[in-house]
Amino acid sequence: MKKFTLAFAVAALAAGVAHADTIKVGVVGPFSGPFALQGKNFKAGIDAFFALNGKKVGDHEIEVVYRDVPTANPAQSKSLAQELIVREKVQYLAGFYFTPDAMAATPLLQQGNVPMVVMNAATSAIVTSSPYVVRTSFTTWQTASPIAKVAKDAGVAKAITLVSDYGPGVDAQTAFKTAFEKEGGSVVESIRMPLSTNDFAPMMQRVKDSGAQALFVFLPSGPPTLAFVKAYNENGLKAAGIKFLATGDLTQESDLPALGEAGLGLTTTFHYAVSHDSPENKAFVAAAEKAIGNPAELSFPAVGAFDGMYVISKMIEATKGKQDAKNAVEAVKGLSWTSPRGPVTIDPDSRHITQNIYLREVAKGSDGKYYNKEIQTFEKQGDPGLAALKK
Repeated sequence: MKKFTLAFAVAALAAGVAHADTIKVGVVGPFSGPFALQGKNFKAGIDAFFALNGKKVGDHEIEVVYRDVPTANPAQSKSLAQELIVREKVQYLAGFYFTPDAMAATPLLQQGNVPMVVMNAATSAIVTSSPYVVRTSFTTWQTASPIAKVAKDAGVAKAITLVSDYGPGVDAQTAFKTAFEKEGGSVVESIRMPLSTNDFAPMMQRVKDSGAQALFVFLPSGPPTLAFVKAYNENGLKAAGIKFLATGDLTQESDLPALGEAGLGLTTTFHYAVSHDSPENKAFVAAAEKAIGNPAELSFPAVGAFDGMYVISKMIEATKGKQDAKNAVEAVKGLSWTSPRGPVTIDPDSRHITQNIYLREVAKGSDGKYYNKEIQTFEKQGDPGLAALKK
């Protein structure tokens, strides 16, 4: 296999024309394997954007090139990102479901003259790893911090945290503990579980033995969350009145049918629910459900992808189709719009998204379907994790 260098690719691009009839966007995500549904949501969000806005920005047509990283694999992610930049000559990188995959690709951006739009990966540090990163998803600090206030307002004085032992899990644990202690609460124990954990019964015994009135949990969306909620119910924690607190990753809409009655009443804080009541979301959901095929599979990565394509379209518009990563990113600093999730802004300093965070509980509609019911709004939330990184 021939070896290519980014320097060679950039030199070749510099010799080319300033305008491109077709502008390629490389999207890296899990399109097969255990997290394939999340990649499917990326694609549904992108297709929904095209359905509502078309594929053209001025005279330039957007073409999306997909690359599959089934599970977190930084080496594979970096290799595919380099292939997209060098061989496919993409002008933008996007997607990235897992934090390690996004972090592995950021060193390529400046030399490759390519911005990255993070559509999901949720560790705060990603935007600090390159000036060419913009986020349209969320961070675990952003979604985990508000539920600490919810816990304290509900009379919880002592809590225990259980998180998956990787970047976002550690962020979620630290965020909740920091916010909860600021509210006057106490975290009696902090447990980090290997990502491969699928038997949660021993963890539930530790929760019961801890004397905590609530547990805060973070797991990556997907199969582990179903096993965790089942263990919470079957090991008597719900019956004992130990409150369940989590970010919305644990009650993504595509998991609710499988959770069934066991999920009712679970409280989470998150940036988006498919049930969000707004004209923008109704239009988005209709287009995204058509794109994904099965409406029950639609979930939060789709809105990150939808808004990511909006940001990329504004970058293309500002640079008039030229490959100019620095000016593309500058053009969207401070950009505000009404997303399907509500009002959002790209923070001009951090390039992270400022947005509402919603307290939700799992409810059952009159049609018998389960959904995340929004019951409280925390407006204009930034990312507390960025301030924590500076300490």
